[in-house]
Amino acid sequence: MAQRLPMLQYLLQRGLLTQAQFEQATNIQKQTNQPMEQVILQLKFVGERELLAAKAQEMGLGFVDLDRVTIESSALNVVPERIIKNHNVIPVKKDGTNLWLAMADVSNISAIDDVRMISGCKVNPVMAVPGAIEDAIRKYYGKEESAPAAAAAPTAPTPADAGGADVRRIMAEAGVGRGNDWDEVDAEADAEKMAEQAPIIKLANALIQQAISDRASDIHVEPQQRGVRVRYRVDGVLSEAMVVPKNLQAPLISRLKIMAEMNIAERRIPQDGRIEVRHQGKEFDLRVNSIPTPFGEKIVMRILDKQSVMIGLSKLGFIDENLLKIEEMVSQPNGLFLCTGPTGSGKTTTQYSVLNKLNQVGVNIVTVEDPVEYQIGGISQVQVNKKAGLTFANALRAFLRQDPDIIMVGEMRDLETAEIAIESSLTGHLVLSTLHTNDAPSATLRMVDMGVEPYLIAATLMGCLAQRLGRRVDPDNREPYTVKEMDLRRFGFQVTDPEREVTLYRGVPAESNRMTGFRGRTGFHELMSMNAEIAELVTRRAPLADIKAAAKANGMKELREDGLGKVLAGVTTPDEVMRVVFTAGY
Repeated sequence: MAQRLPMLQYLLQRGLLTQAQFEQATNIQKQTNQPMEQVILQLKFVGERELLAAKAQEMGLGFVDLDRVTIESSALNVVPERIIKNHNVIPVKKDGTNLWLAMADVSNISAIDDVRMISGCKVNPVMAVPGAIEDAIRKYYGKEESAPAAAAAPTAPTPADAGGADVRRIMAEAGVGRGNDWDEVDAEADAEKMAEQAPIIKLANALIQQAISDRASDIHVEPQQRGVRVRYRVDGVLSEAMVVPKNLQAPLISRLKIMAEMNIAERRIPQDGRIEVRHQGKEFDLRVNSIPTPFGEKIVMRILDKQSVMIGLSKLGFIDENLLKIEEMVSQPNGLFLCTGPTGSGKTTTQYSVLNKLNQVGVNIVTVEDPVEYQIGGISQVQVNKKAGLTFANALRAFLRQDPDIIMVGEMRDLETAEIAIESSLTGHLVLSTLHTNDAPSATLRMVDMGVEPYLIAATLMGCLAQRLGRRVDPDNREPYTVKEMDLRRFGFQVTDPEREVTLYRGVPAESNRMTGFRGRTGFHELMSMNAEIAELVTRRAPLADIKAAAKANGMKELREDGLGKVLAGVTTPDEVMRVVFTAGY
């Protein structure tokens, strides 16, 4: 934690315990000589969960609510059942060689040693309610007398609460433990029939609702030889959510394809679809894609929050200097502004945020995208349809007869699209688009490689923004630590004394951050503004190193430097910047 507080002070500060209750408990404690926490529990001023959470922060440990957290099967698989039951502990998460172990008694060194020796992992103890640990052990290892066949189901964990539905119970209703009745569900008619049954419908909805609750950006439904692995990508990192029994694979995949309005009879070629769902009053779009694999069709669903593009540029992690430059560029009546970066780096969100800022009654904005990810009122958005002959280039030609002020091109994929976009900017339009390059200066060379004349690039390009997305340290669960200045030199840190220590922050695993220490993501940015010198270098096809040097002289901060600023501010960690920014030769 950023600051550890005594347990009672923590409860008072959080409003979980009033001053009057504290004084009453103190008087009783003096009379009975009982431990204070026991008195508070007996008086029912605070629940056991809240009391243990307060005690955990006092000790500098994490607390996990096993009724809400998703336990990873990768964690359960490295610790034998006998160890778990003997010590009344349960592993909840595994990340590399780190294993988080939920314990009722975190001082039980014997349990920690046994788990460490048998798993080969570094054990990080976290506190949990004793009864919740016992319930979890029964849930994942105990046999239920009411449904004896359920023991045949995989012991992989499932979320306790998926949008108000118990996924474990739903899977049981859907056919877990019914012998081999559903083991050979391959016939198209059978799969379609079962996909329309209530338990399968509930299961598909529960998987989606749980993913949205967990703040996932993607859902992966992956058929394996002995089951169907479901993984969620949260804050840019994939983690296993559950394993669905193999006998539910065909009806579950069919159900998801029906929801996405895809052809369930076609299993040999990739397909695309879309699902619209509501969760806690908010609307979400899911872009669905299926591909054939040796064990069945794999489904990946990208979750799009329609409100996420309305948060504004100021919430995307820009430093003030870059934010002012971008706002100045996009306020120009004509010119070209590019966003670059790999898939999933937030380019589209940035472009939509710019459009949202520029969206006014007196401005005609048109976009051509493949596909249209977010729908914004007041903007004319066109989706590419190659089968019908509607390409980026054809749409752009039509746009010029639609009296536009601002044009957004989802991606510059070929010379024809790039040339029309540049012509549009030369004829008085503001054009926004994206490219796939590793850094901002490389965008100019990429366009030259596509066949665009360098003098046209120099005449139209106002600026190029390269970006990445990295995980944020959970601001409510973090702790300080120190590193030597020397360790930060790779990020561009100006070392004055190699041995001097710098204070940074790292996350503390907690329920609120899924035991990762991270919650949410922030952007790392590299903004190149065009000036006369850079334009001249582009025109004469200068090497990339010369363009990059001129851009830095013009005030451009590299991605790693922007990341360093966020590390020093306690927003993220050096390892996270390394993970998403550094590439070979960078």
